Amino acid sequence: MKIDEACVECIVNQTKRVCDAIDANDTLRTEIALHVESMSQSFDTNLSPAENATPIYEVMSKLAHKEDLYKEQKREATLKALALIDSLRDTIENSSDKLLSATKIAIAGNVIDLAAEVSFDLDDELKKIFKTPFAIDSLERMRQSLSTASELLVVGDNAGEHIFDLLFMQTLKELYPSLHIYYMTRGKYIINDITLQDCKGYGFEEVCELVNSGVPTPGFVYDLANEKAQAIFDKVDVVITKGMGNYECLGDYERENICFLLKIKCQVVANSLEKEIGDLICYYKD
Repeated sequence: MKIDEACVECIVNQTKRVCDAIDANDTLRTEIALHVESMSQSFDTNLSPAENATPIYEVMSKLAHKEDLYKEQKREATLKALALIDSLRDTIENSSDKLLSATKIAIAGNVIDLAAEVSFDLDDELKKIFKTPFAIDSLERMRQSLSTASELLVVGDNAGEHIFDLLFMQTLKELYPSLHIYYMTRGKYIINDITLQDCKGYGFEEVCELVNSGVPTPGFVYDLANEKAQAIFDKVDVVITKGMGNYECLGDYERENICFLLKIKCQVVANSLEKEIGDLICYYKD
């Protein structure tokens, strides 16, 4: 998905939220604003929003002398997700359709997005998500593919959300014991996206093979991934990606058997999918 005019304003607004998050003083805010304004004038219209935004976050990180701009917020989101996980695990165990419930929970976790145009409350989302239908419903197609797959790649998105992804993958291993799962993270700190380091200590290694994609972007860009990540992406039977950033980067990518799980949080993505902001998406692309 190529950058839209509306994406430019969104990216600029994101940088203002970064300044709030790191409690930037007036001097730093002005310096960041000047750089962002200048850089936004030369966005490449042939690239995705995620690719255009990446250099801006790199500059902000340098100006703020802070490698992980959202370190504290990521930790808070992870702790909140951990506090909910036992209850959500019980919900799945008591469900008549464990795959459906686990998928809904994985998408609910996608509201933990510090770069979105529109924000949603996680607690509210979890209260209503099991009664909310998918706006694009490819669950049965995903179920069919998983039942015959030997290898699956799940491309992660945000910190905190990754705990919900872990529960999702635990459910998949229960339903499909022979399935080998790869879980792919970003290659460096970018916004509140998940990195390999953020996954350590929560039991991911017990259900999946963790992979550092090498990408510096808030979305999986195949050409920027390392050789191992590209090889895994190419060879697995099914790819499941989480969130809007991965959809923006892979929605037009020519690959069969890729499924996008996300909650729509901006009008550009809504237009692309011909749906509405707030809709739940389980879109399997053959």
